[in-house]
Amino acid sequence: MNPLGAGTRPEITLLLSSSRVTIDPKHAHRIRELSQNNIDWDYLLSLAGRHGLMPLLFHRLNSICHEAVPSSILSRLKNHFNANLGYNRFLTGELLKLLNLFENHGIPAVPFKGPVLASSIYGDLSLRQFSDLDILIHKQEFNKVKGLLLSHGYLPIYQLNNPQEAASIRLRGQFHFRQEKTGVDLEMFWEFGPKGLSFPVNLHHLWKRLEKVSFFGKEILAFSPEDLLHILCFHGYKHAWEGLGWICDVAGLIRNHREMDWNLVIEEASRLGTERILFLGLYLAKNLLDIDLPDYVLQKVQSDTKIKSLAWMVYRHLFSGRNGSLGNVERSFLHLRSLKTLWKRFQYFYYVAIPPSFVEFEILKLPSSLFFLYYLIRPFRLLGKYSVSRLINSFPVATASISKE
Repeated sequence: MNPLGAGTRPEITLLLSSSRVTIDPKHAHRIRELSQNNIDWDYLLSLAGRHGLMPLLFHRLNSICHEAVPSSILSRLKNHFNANLGYNRFLTGELLKLLNLFENHGIPAVPFKGPVLASSIYGDLSLRQFSDLDILIHKQEFNKVKGLLLSHGYLPIYQLNNPQEAASIRLRGQFHFRQEKTGVDLEMFWEFGPKGLSFPVNLHHLWKRLEKVSFFGKEILAFSPEDLLHILCFHGYKHAWEGLGWICDVAGLIRNHREMDWNLVIEEASRLGTERILFLGLYLAKNLLDIDLPDYVLQKVQSDTKIKSLAWMVYRHLFSGRNGSLGNVERSFLHLRSLKTLWKRFQYFYYVAIPPSFVEFEILKLPSSLFFLYYLIRPFRLLGKYSVSRLINSFPVATASISKE
């Protein structure tokens, strides 16, 4: 069955078929068959580039049906593959340096996404595309971590005064640095998102369930598969599932951990109130990449009547002609419909509409005595940005682009 409906472009079907972490003979035959259709190769490369899947696409086409791919296209894919591998190796080296730095100063740190995900899920650093490093720390360690990073050439992306930085730490759950000489982007986390969109995990329990794994000759801390599944589904939800690569991560994790404790996964989602966020990620991975789910898990996913309509919102824009990016209203609608309680929806509205963001901090530097004015400036700025007639639908996601606000 084609979850995207009849008439789906063959380039999309070929990309989906090539995006599996493992390929069996049946799917290899399907890729070979599709590659011999009248493929618009430039469109396929554009699509794969948008979703961060160029390395995986090259690996599949080159190993399965390279004779069917125009030489110029294969050359472009190969050049991108090699450049991506070089950069991934560089970032991995930087990550190992940072982990050693933190370890030498007694700071527990958990790397996730980026190189760790490429290694653990894809089994090959070359097959996943990433552009920065993400590390979880304890919130109380932030000042110590910041001092170490400053001494090693990492500077905050945003130049904040003390009250602004304190507010950012309190409200956002993460802090963004960039290495001055190399340009490496580093995000330090102590929560998994800003207030109102934050994953409501019990961080104490999360730290207790950490595992030790080998990563390029170093023993590092890593999330359990069950916790990582929740984190990946929340990350996709936070970004409105605008990238197929994030769905591939979820599918790959499930395929690689068939022994996953699904009872724990479901119980934890129920306790946190994030069932719909989890179920949407599982539904997308099942329908787009054909992962196997236990029957009782699939039944729970399908029993939520909102999941299918949310998935169609994702499908509609995942392969659209506007870079797969949802508009503010649509993204807000997906976020809100993924939250099951009125209280969580109220929190969402409040935290994205009232507390100041980096935009307000950049516009105006206020002294500590006047910091409260930021909470008035932000709503008025949003009123100016959006017409009154669109305000109710638009203002909740003025910050949901995440990358800026």
